[in-house]
Amino acid sequence: MSMLRICRGIRNNVSSSLTFSRLIHSLQFATIKAEEISGSQPAEVHNLVHGKWMKSDNWNTIPDPLNGEPFIKVSEVDENGIKPFVESLSKCTKHGLHNPFKSPERYLLYGDVSAKAGYMFSLPEVSDFFAKLIQRVSPKSYQQALGEVYVTGKFLENFSGDQVRFLARSFGVPGNHLGQQSHGFRWPYGPVALITPFNFPLEIPVLQLMGALYMGNKPVLKVDSKVCIVMEQMLRLLHACGMPAEDVDFINSDGLTMNKLLLEANPRMTLFTGSSRIADKLAYDLNGRIKLEDAGFDWKILGPDVNEVDYVSWVCDQDAYACSGQKCSAQSLLFVHENWNQTSLMSHLSYLAGRRKLDNLTIGPVLTVTTEAMLEHKNNLLKIPGAKLLWGGEELENHSIPKVYGAIKPTAVFVPLEQILKAEHYELVTKEIFGPFQIVTEYKNSQIPMVLNALEKMHAHLTAAVVSNDPLFIQEIVGKTVNGTTYVGLRARTTGAPQNHWFGPAGDPRGAGIGTPEAIRLVWSCHREVIYDVGPVPRNWQIPPST
Repeated sequence: MSMLRICRGIRNNVSSSLTFSRLIHSLQFATIKAEEISGSQPAEVHNLVHGKWMKSDNWNTIPDPLNGEPFIKVSEVDENGIKPFVESLSKCTKHGLHNPFKSPERYLLYGDVSAKAGYMFSLPEVSDFFAKLIQRVSPKSYQQALGEVYVTGKFLENFSGDQVRFLARSFGVPGNHLGQQSHGFRWPYGPVALITPFNFPLEIPVLQLMGALYMGNKPVLKVDSKVCIVMEQMLRLLHACGMPAEDVDFINSDGLTMNKLLLEANPRMTLFTGSSRIADKLAYDLNGRIKLEDAGFDWKILGPDVNEVDYVSWVCDQDAYACSGQKCSAQSLLFVHENWNQTSLMSHLSYLAGRRKLDNLTIGPVLTVTTEAMLEHKNNLLKIPGAKLLWGGEELENHSIPKVYGAIKPTAVFVPLEQILKAEHYELVTKEIFGPFQIVTEYKNSQIPMVLNALEKMHAHLTAAVVSNDPLFIQEIVGKTVNGTTYVGLRARTTGAPQNHWFGPAGDPRGAGIGTPEAIRLVWSCHREVIYDVGPVPRNWQIPPST
């Protein structure tokens, strides 16, 4: 290498370090200020393709979920504008941007990008920026929004340094004769797509996007337009931390346009997080080349051993109503053993639900279900014999939430277990309402088979909780259920998954996980076996008879 090239390399590294150093002390990556986004100062969201930010001629105006003002303008691509995205994705080969035999230095690159981005997230001004930006588009309490930022930052820290290349760890098995060995490798898909929902506008897309990049794929990313501004700013931060701009395309569009893009670009794998209905359509359209983290009607069982009523009540309230119930892991159905009737559980739950207020966003707008739809669901449930309203069931008071969104008080409806199991009621009771709404029922020891029957009939198996320290009871329930992320023990919950364990459904071969090395390998890579057979050929070998 010439001295000139060495000097240039040193200068580039120093320049990169100085740029990152300056970023540490400011938000130079950001193009907006979260607190200033308003109807009078609307923010703009652009698209990213071929490594360049671009606008389209079509603008989708997003209403402020708290007052209805048009506060974000999203540059959306229509069906006539997808060609650059199709071309960009098509440039990526099936063997990806890197793999164990090709450009392995990129594993180190992404370890470095993750280290820098993780450090950025540890800075109060950066974490506060993203927490407040999340609050603006998907209103939740500051603590809930900051928790999402914290998990994202810890994930980035987890995959810094050598941890990215460790994801691609291979194994070898001795062969049948001298010179033969088989090696198993984790291989990228190449061109991939990633579609994520509104409720976790930072955590879900970042964790899945980085997993795709770590394994050597080139993703096109689409985030729900209501919240896409969060990932636009995140991509700018990643660029500032050294991510090549050409590695990710970012598109804003409606569902029909994205569907056409998928059909024309033909990604080798698509990750979809969202509703079961759209998931099933995509699975059909894409001939099964898809991984899903779809809807979850999640259950919790309070076992016969009663302990720590205050704590259990608080966790139940958090699981059902934090983020206004807009979590795919939210507690949707609570089975309460009759022994809990001797306690203050229900009065505690009613009190905790009632103390949630709009002014601190511990209850807030529901972005996918209207007030009328949720109240109609409540009324339909109350027609079931023995059903009763436990708390809530009313529209929020003194609010300015636009009618396109929902605004109800935290709500619970009691439905007898026998009625839940009836064919004419089961689908209604287990209908997922993506809002602050739960079903409560009661059971006795003799009715545990009925509880298990109710769980067996469900079609979505995401999270679950068995609140009990009785090992035999836990064994009975866990052994006869299938939910992919199941918490057991006195402190069991359904929500609040950190970055250090698998989160995802089970019981479906299309199921996707998130967060852990196992999840990344499962979703974003496939197995490739390479068999080395170099000889030598035995001395005096002769051609054998045909077989």
